[in-house]
Amino acid sequence: MSNADLPKIGFIGLGLMGKPMSGNLLKKGYTITVYNRSKKSVEELEAVGAKSASSPKEVAENSEIVIAMVTDAPDVEEVILGPQGVIHGASKGMIVIDMSTNSPDTANLVALGLEKKGLDFLDAPVSGGDKGAKEGTLTIMVGGKKEVFDRCLPVFKALGKTITYVGRTGSGQAMKLCNQVAVSIHTVATSEALLFGTSLGLKADDILKVLTSGAANSWNLQNLGPKIVARDFEPGFKAAHLYKDLKAVIRSLEKENLTLPAATTAYELFGAVLASKSGEKGTQVVARVLEKLAEREIK
Repeated sequence: MSNADLPKIGFIGLGLMGKPMSGNLLKKGYTITVYNRSKKSVEELEAVGAKSASSPKEVAENSEIVIAMVTDAPDVEEVILGPQGVIHGASKGMIVIDMSTNSPDTANLVALGLEKKGLDFLDAPVSGGDKGAKEGTLTIMVGGKKEVFDRCLPVFKALGKTITYVGRTGSGQAMKLCNQVAVSIHTVATSEALLFGTSLGLKADDILKVLTSGAANSWNLQNLGPKIVARDFEPGFKAAHLYKDLKAVIRSLEKENLTLPAATTAYELFGAVLASKSGEKGTQVVARVLEKLAEREIK
């Protein structure tokens, strides 16, 4: 397929994830129109070939597929269904893809609003952090109509390595919440293992070497463990965003009358992270909360 045959893409939200994702689409030859509240990221992408828009509505006017990568459910609803939203600039048959993380309820609400205008919708949250966004190796989980997913598969392949169609609208968001349950527990587990081991006199580097070579191994141990030891709490994925996702998990637990003790504990610990005003740090900053409770540091 030549560049001229590629669909025109609109991208809304150029943060830690959205900016490198847009850059990868540009590298694959797509024509991109971008919108972001902060202009710096827009200008940087314009310098490498993107077009800018003054609103989500204008993005839609210049696109065949629009991708949203914003912070939370209210932001998704605003940029897609709001007064200057995508819905007001879209042509019939356009596809809207929400790659943010929110909830199945939000996905169904947005899909219903778009359907009334003859527009298709996919919920396609991602996992892999800023590293995956930069390298184009994201894991993408997609809900919506299968035929719409098939049409968008080349776009997803420009952004990720593992792309999985998981079912009807809302299923992508449900799968991402499953992911966040595991991620949050693994992050706490990594922090606790390091705190426990160093308290017993073990060297942190030795703990990581042993645990990452056996049954305890995880992405968090490999990637966040060394950061905790180095006291590097800068974000690959912000703690505030994980807390927001866990809040959606807790709402779903209440709705389904389900109990998940470990996930609930992780939610409370990340709540303590926000209370300590560390929400803008990386998720590994939960180690600091555990250190405070134990009155000792990981050394």
